Amino acid sequence: MRGHIILSHGSDSGPDATKVSALAALAESLGWSTVRPDYREDDARGHAGSIDPRLARLSAAIAASPMPPVLVGSSMGAFVSGLASLDAPVAGLFLLALPARIPGYPRAFAVRPDVPAFLVHGYEDDVCPLDEALGFARRHAIPALLVRDDHRLGSTLPDIEAEFRRFLGGLA
Repeated sequence: MRGHIILSHGSDSGPDATKVSALAALAESLGWSTVRPDYREDDARGHAGSIDPRLARLSAAIAASPMPPVLVGSSMGAFVSGLASLDAPVAGLFLLALPARIPGYPRAFAVRPDVPAFLVHGYEDDVCPLDEALGFARRHAIPALLVRDDHRLGSTLPDIEAEFRRFLGGLA
């Protein structure tokens, strides 16, 4: 096993969502182990209300990991992955369609500066503003792939998979 990856889905989604499923399959084909927590019960609490329960669930998955994991998150999953990296050792962060803030939640998005990170964001994302995500990446020198896609990033999945493969290769 090359490493362990925890993939966190976005709100109004699930652990079998297209992006996290495709990235999990790719990682497994490269010799990584993966787990995809199910946050649907937490998401019933609304965006701001789901964050602390999601963080608790993700923290438990990190604690159960055989080694510091790579965290992959889409949208709300990206938000909690970054926050989780502040409190536990992680090997990397691969962030998709990042919300840099969640209205009604007191903490802004943050990551540990010593954790390798990468951002993928769509130019046409109408849910998570591109300028906010890109501004965060710029302030923290996080490399980014900007794609001609919307929030779901469904049209550019092959590009995302190629970047994910490169990211994992850089961690090995």
